Parts: sequence; structure tokens; C-alpha cells
Amino acid sequence: MTGGSTKQIQELIDLLRRNNLTELEFERQGVRIRVRHELGARPFSTSVQESVPITPQQPMHSASVTPSVSDPGTGFVTVTSPIVGTFYRSPSPDADPYVEEGDSVKKGQVLCIVEAMKLMNEIESEVDGRLVKILVENTKSVEYGQALFLIDPKAAS
Repeated sequence: MTGGSTKQIQELIDLLRRNNLTELEFERQGVRIRVRHELGARPFSTSVQESVPITPQQPMHSASVTPSVSDPGTGFVTVTSPIVGTFYRSPSPDADPYVEEGDSVKKGQVLCIVEAMKLMNEIESEVDGRLVKILVENTKSVEYGQALFLIDPKAAS
């Protein structure tokens, strides 16, 4: 904002009062001002934010790293979720699942999708092996670090 920013904010507050509004937002040249007054509340609050251009995201992308942990007791590799989201076994509701228990999997093969904030993140296998167990039901919420699959790397074909 320019040197007259305090005056402009005061004008917005006056406009809010004159028109019995509870909130007013103004944006110019990448600067956003929001003035809010809750009925019965103390004096007005204001906030000034620089607008950040939003870069459109691809609707589907691969998670850059699919964390996996090896269990020394069984030798199985546990594939965990790198994000909080919704677990999907297939790319669409009417499609076949990416993998089934007992399937051979290759390093880099897509195992599932975890959707977070409308972005579909493909979760890939970090090892060659046999899928021993699917640990999450389709369409269920998953947490960061939650185990999704067990893979036996010794059974790689």
C-alpha cells in the first residue's frame, strides 16, 4: 500500500459503520484489506495481506517420496502414507484396484492414491516384492505415517 494506507483503512471502517456491514474486503495491486466487526463486539479489527499468485496444480501427481520401513522381525517393508488424506485403491470408482494381496509389485509401481485437498497423490512401491497385506479399507481416512501396505521384498519375482 502507499503512504495513505492508514487513511484508506479508516475510510473502509467508516464505510462499514455507515452501511451497518459486519465485514468488508478490499483488494488492489496485490494488497488485500479485510475489515470485520462482529455485532456486540469491541472495536474493529483489520488485517492486511499480500496476495500470493496461486499456481494451478496438476489434478494427479506422484508423491515425491513414499516412506517405507522394513520390519526386522518379518523382513516385510511397510509402505506408509506421506500425507493426511483419503485412501483409494483404484484410480476411479469403477476401475480395478491398482494391486491385490498376493500380487507381485515392482519398485515405482503405483499401489494406491491418497487424496488430499482435491489433489490425487499416487503412492508408489519403493521395492520389488510381493504384496502381503493391504492395511487400509478403500475410501478410509489415513494419517501421515500410517501403514498402508506390507510388502515382502524376499518374494520378488
